[in-house]
Amino acid sequence: MERRQLLLFLLILGTAFWGVSYSVTKMAIGHYSLNIFLFYRFLLAVVVLSIVFWKYVKDLNREAIKTGFVLAVPMFLGIQLQTTALKYTDASQCSFIAGLTVIIIPMLKLAIYRTNTPLKIWIAALTALTGLFIIAITDKFTINVGDLFTISGAFAFAVYLISVEKHSAAKNLLYSIVPMFAFCALFTFCIALTDSQAVWFPNNNTFWLGAVYCALFSTAFMYTVSNISQRYLSAERVAVIYLFEPVFGAIGAFFILGENLSWRLLLGGTLIFSATIISEVNFKSNRLKFFAKKLS
Repeated sequence: MERRQLLLFLLILGTAFWGVSYSVTKMAIGHYSLNIFLFYRFLLAVVVLSIVFWKYVKDLNREAIKTGFVLAVPMFLGIQLQTTALKYTDASQCSFIAGLTVIIIPMLKLAIYRTNTPLKIWIAALTALTGLFIIAITDKFTINVGDLFTISGAFAFAVYLISVEKHSAAKNLLYSIVPMFAFCALFTFCIALTDSQAVWFPNNNTFWLGAVYCALFSTAFMYTVSNISQRYLSAERVAVIYLFEPVFGAIGAFFILGENLSWRLLLGGTLIFSATIISEVNFKSNRLKFFAKKLS
């Protein structure tokens, strides 16, 4: 198996872990502090990755720590916002709306680098916004506060992926992975200290199992694979693989939490899913023309 194929497989496996983590996190945090949960999630990830990548950790330098900080800020905001969203909305709904990251990335790149906007991006954006409207807007034309947190988190994740793509082109990000998660652990620890009602050692197995699952699979595994992959794949290409996340998220929410998959969620989710495909397909490619000719 070629390196690119292996990375694609590992990314898809990671999106399965990530998608299921919405349900696991929603169950784990329950009535507990989400910042305490995130602190343990990041702390355990730091411990595990320090062991796995010890040869990089022992050679840490100021530049690697600085890069870790730069990447940690948007990643922390993305996880913080979307974990907060789970307090107010369904796990399946959160996972579908989070898929907007795929649309946001090319839009942000267009705004930052001032490139021309392909027509397919505008079509994809309009399709995604229609799907978001169907999912998020209630009969009273109001939007759930949890959906607002999820959308904000999607923007943060888009900034994170663009930053990873930029830095991975010039340096080996394996040196910055542990510092990145260490900064995230520090951020959540500081926020948790401001919560006087927080329980630092919950007597709840679901909480601890959720923290371990999220630390090992949807944090340490997923973000490491994502960072390595972007040495060989663009931010858009990595993001489009995240298309599988809402699918696994909806399946996980159905079986783990018993959430109902309403017609609005399925229709809106399908539109967001379609929009991400539209944004990534090269309609001028020879392979696509050949395939279309075969069908006609």
